[in-house]
Amino acid sequence: MRRTGVLYGGKIGATAGGTVIGLKIPEIYWNDEEVVRLLVEYFTRRRSRGDLFYSGAHFERLGGGGDIEPVANRFDSTDVVAITTLSVSLSPHGALDLLMDRDGHWSSLLSQIPRDARLEDPASDKLIAPGGPAWELWERLANGDKYPNKPDGSGPVIAGKLLARKRPHLIPIYDIRVKQLFDRPNVDHSFWAALAAALRANDGAFRNQLLHLRAEAGIGEDIGALRVFDVIAWMQGGRGPNSAR
Repeated sequence: MRRTGVLYGGKIGATAGGTVIGLKIPEIYWNDEEVVRLLVEYFTRRRSRGDLFYSGAHFERLGGGGDIEPVANRFDSTDVVAITTLSVSLSPHGALDLLMDRDGHWSSLLSQIPRDARLEDPASDKLIAPGGPAWELWERLANGDKYPNKPDGSGPVIAGKLLARKRPHLIPIYDIRVKQLFDRPNVDHSFWAALAAALRANDGAFRNQLLHLRAEAGIGEDIGALRVFDVIAWMQGGRGPNSAR
């Protein structure tokens, strides 16, 4: 099945700028054969010594996941290691700040974001909107101008990956390959809302396609639709022989 189109964000999940830029879904997402090949390669390809070639295949599964009950509302050392599988890392002091949570900001905000929150659920709009706990948590991890106490080494991409680790069904990974494949603007405050709109449009056709691709690739139901979305973008965006992810 092949098709492409523009799915507009409309008024879903108001952003800091007030405008949601629609998401154009590339044709690759409707090319079942090619996408299944990419997903199988990412999640099952092994190096000669037996470990997985793409370290990112461990991201959500390491330690049982960042959203399991004992650690869902705090960052732990496994989360710090997990983001390194996606080729990013905090500075040592930044990691300590995150883990020690001296002011309690991280645990307070995480506790306000339900573990089962999903981006495709309209009830989640208040979580990702400006002022919502997911938005504020991202800002505290990403915006050093507004929050001088953000962890050293953290920035927008690391913040997104940390949130994706803790709430994998609500927060999508957003990095340079996603940005380029989807032709997003340099300053993009509407990606979460635009993807939410895309997942809900046409009775959830795009989300259903992501789940269909997951099933066809046989990678397991513990890998959520948002992660399928990200891996396709990353694999399609370019690969190198020395890739750490």
